Amino acid sequence: MARPDETKRRYEDACGTAHALELIGDRWTLLVLRELMLGPRRFSELRADLPGISARVLTQRLTELEERGVVQKKVLPAPANVQVYDATPWGREAESILQEMGRWAARSPGHDTTLPLSAVSVLLSFRTMIDREKAAKRDLALRFDFPNRSYGARLDAGQLTYGEPQDDPDVVLAGAPEAFAGVAYGGAPLDLVFVDGDRAAAQHFFSLFSLPPKVEGH
Repeated sequence: MARPDETKRRYEDACGTAHALELIGDRWTLLVLRELMLGPRRFSELRADLPGISARVLTQRLTELEERGVVQKKVLPAPANVQVYDATPWGREAESILQEMGRWAARSPGHDTTLPLSAVSVLLSFRTMIDREKAAKRDLALRFDFPNRSYGARLDAGQLTYGEPQDDPDVVLAGAPEAFAGVAYGGAPLDLVFVDGDRAAAQHFFSLFSLPPKVEGH
């Protein structure tokens, strides 16, 4: 049953797009869901990676997403024993929506690439902007070390997947999310990030990504 304050968000339109906007069209909602695409997060971690959101609004958005079946609360096993939020399997299907929106919006002349990025945001962008044909030429095991979190990754037959960090990857890449984006998309030198391991593998990895061309005539 809809909450009383949700009736004003209904479009009275049977189109699936209209219902999608009722589910995830509120301000901040898609960005909150984006941050859960690579696994569960604590409330404090979400606040840190969404610096413009207030605690009240974040609580409201998480509650709404949970009620809609898009997000679920969990408790991490001992010794952590802390509450986290995670996308449901259905919620995680929204990654394709984020990818298409990202590709489309990156063509805008108003897209400001100098603004802050979260670690999840830049990792998802890699999965969105990857040249799969070129990526299929070499398989890699990687670890990304960001200031507050690490992620493991595998490049296998052109597919990029993420998970927990693995022992002995081909290359470890460390730095701020903005540094990763600068090397991948902005032509910044590889030295902007710390590389431990196969430097040629790191160069190959960063060569796999490019932004789509900007819209002309604007």
